[in-house]
Amino acid sequence: MDKVDCVVIGAGVVGLAVARKLARAGREVIVLEEAEAIGTVTSSRNSEVIHAGIYYRAGSWMARMCVAGKQALYRYCDERGIPHKNCGKLIVATSPTETEKLQSIKAHAEANGVLDLQLLSGEAARALEPALACDAALLSPSTGIIDSHAYMLSLRGEAEEAGAAFAFHTPLIRARAAAGLIEIDAGGKAPMTLQCSLLVNAAGLSATHVARSIDGMPLDRIPPSYLAKGNYFSCNAKAPFSRLIYPVPEPGGLGVHLTLDMAGQARFGPDVEWIETIDYEVDPSRAERFYPAIRKYWPTLPDGALMPSYSGIRPKIVPPAVATQDFLMQGPRDHGVAGLINLFGIESPGLTSSLAIADHVAELADIESVSRSR
Repeated sequence: MDKVDCVVIGAGVVGLAVARKLARAGREVIVLEEAEAIGTVTSSRNSEVIHAGIYYRAGSWMARMCVAGKQALYRYCDERGIPHKNCGKLIVATSPTETEKLQSIKAHAEANGVLDLQLLSGEAARALEPALACDAALLSPSTGIIDSHAYMLSLRGEAEEAGAAFAFHTPLIRARAAAGLIEIDAGGKAPMTLQCSLLVNAAGLSATHVARSIDGMPLDRIPPSYLAKGNYFSCNAKAPFSRLIYPVPEPGGLGVHLTLDMAGQARFGPDVEWIETIDYEVDPSRAERFYPAIRKYWPTLPDGALMPSYSGIRPKIVPPAVATQDFLMQGPRDHGVAGLINLFGIESPGLTSSLAIADHVAELADIESVSRSR
């Protein structure tokens, strides 16, 4: 039976960042991916926003990973020429009631370590974005956008340069934890059985399924899995904005926001549609809910301008009735299985947080190595 030091399950943006981090630390790494290429699921179906870290619960993993990851991601992109724009974001209040909420949003962001938000009058906001309708706004200068595919290609390249290997069309069938090692059966056209000392479950939407495939993993430590679909609509009219535009959050979500791609094309979304099975079709009728929400801040949005674009699915580990969740990153001290690290519920801001999550996984792996050597 072949032996390898580390196996990473999943070649999405987080799995790639983890593989790169471990390989550059001198560890032998194989990445198993059931799809045909990197980043084909959640990592390629998001808004490509570099999030500032404004809304997440203070002290949560999401808040901590996002703020640290944002700084690391901008630095990474700058050093390597990865296409990105530090374009900024406006959180816009379109009524006096919403304006009252801006100060609390600013205070919450500051508790998360986001110290650069600027409170603007409606006039000052319109000086930045003349087509905007609002009473007041918060400017987030550290929000941006990124070419996520170029970023993932760079992560893969650096992982491979450091010795990591990738096996595509290779799903995990089962794994067994025994005698301090984890034995893996992988499928595909070239089935293989491997033994590893470290297994990182970075399988995204499939993370809970992967965990259930590991004999010895306590079932009561595996969270439930829910699917929250986010639909995006593109716009056949040129949006007159150079920054991202977000409404003041509403109960249950952040509202319909305007994001930009690297070419400056606007898209709107995502909304939240709870589903039972994976389905990426975008229902054109959902646009009817988008128009009135968008026109609160862009009143001249033309009729018929919205077109179905794409959708993504958030790997939720809390049910619809629960408003917020957090990243759940488990090491052996959490579940008792030597050599296993599980990453559950890595939804937005997973892309922004990817380098920070990789650092945390490496820390957990180092703790595990030290405990084994004692």
